[in-house]
Amino acid sequence: MDLKQLWLNTQDLWGTLDQHPLVHASLALAVLLVIALLLGRVARYVVLHAVKLLGRQPAMQWFNDLFHNKVFHRLAQMTPSLVIQFGLNLVPELSKTIQTFLGNVALSFTILFLVLALSALLNALLDIYARTEHARTRSIKGYVQLAKMVLLVFGAIIIVATLIDRSPLLLLSGLGAMSAVILLVYKDTLLSFVASVQLTSNDMLRVGDWIEMPQVGADGDVVDITLHTVKVQNFDKTIVSIPTWRLMSESFKNWRGMQQSGGRRIKRSLFIDASGVRFIHDNEEQKLTQVRLLTDYVSRKQAELKSWNEAQGNVAAMSANRRRMTNIGTFRAYALAYLKNHPEIQPNMTCMVRQMQTTAQGVPLEIYCFTRTTVWADYERIQGDIFDYLLAVLPEFGLSLYQQPSGNDLRAGLLPAVLGASHIPAPEKRSM
Repeated sequence: MDLKQLWLNTQDLWGTLDQHPLVHASLALAVLLVIALLLGRVARYVVLHAVKLLGRQPAMQWFNDLFHNKVFHRLAQMTPSLVIQFGLNLVPELSKTIQTFLGNVALSFTILFLVLALSALLNALLDIYARTEHARTRSIKGYVQLAKMVLLVFGAIIIVATLIDRSPLLLLSGLGAMSAVILLVYKDTLLSFVASVQLTSNDMLRVGDWIEMPQVGADGDVVDITLHTVKVQNFDKTIVSIPTWRLMSESFKNWRGMQQSGGRRIKRSLFIDASGVRFIHDNEEQKLTQVRLLTDYVSRKQAELKSWNEAQGNVAAMSANRRRMTNIGTFRAYALAYLKNHPEIQPNMTCMVRQMQTTAQGVPLEIYCFTRTTVWADYERIQGDIFDYLLAVLPEFGLSLYQQPSGNDLRAGLLPAVLGASHIPAPEKRSM
């Protein structure tokens, strides 16, 4: 076959193709698709390269957040569908029905990538917000998740409406009839959203707060607040996920106020053995005046009691008619003076030593004060040091701590000394 014959055959083939509009249109569509994909690659390269260059500028660091969350990737992916949308008008011999269908499909892909780009933009905004000072006190992750959910729902409605070539309002009107089903399906989401708004607007919960919620086993720091759950890391490093709506329907304790006040409360009692409570003798009073923390108290108390007893006249000659200092009252004054002079006790907060209702375990003396620090380890150290010292100094006032008899006491034969020998019944004699 010579070249002339090949050329004639080629012309005949093209002539045959010209007589088939569908084949001609298909080839044109294939060419348009190839051009769209090539332009998509070019647009992706140009956009991403430009974003990398802009992200190197100190004032444009937020471009890096957009880049890492693939905002520009999604925008670049819109290029092929946009090219096809506007290029369909250039395709010859394409029927109106096919052109409308392909245009709707291309528009649907454009809307899809636009929705994905907006969703990625919300993620980027969340990352940018996380670096601000407000992120330490207020979390917007719940709002971002709700916005993404609404965006995806409306995006899906618009895409479906575009594919079936109907108005989106028609589909939205149909959702009104399904409102009961929607409320049932998204009940937890709606409850969580309302709870998130109330928690945030009323400043009831922040990331980093120490909360305590025994009914769900939560006792630790809030590490994340989302639309549906609040994550709490307990002090044993376990994670508890609490539904957001439960924080509004049930009570929980937030320790933020304690942390912000700069002081943590010590509230613990010493149970004094009531049998050791007595009056202080005159020689003991003179000895107590040498105690630095009690010098002013003893002098003031002696003057007060002397003045009162002299005002009573001869009646005060009897011991029962006179006011005298007690060892438990003096110890209470000493403990209060010790706390007020302690360098790690907060002087601007309540500080007192009070006597509580006497119980079967003795006379409770409650230590009530606040430390200068809220750090847990330091707080426990300070509290331990205070009670170590007060327990050790009790015998100086003739007092002792109440303690129930233990097994060692029984084995050592101390029970008769506690109960009295007369209370121990004699063993019965058995006749043989």
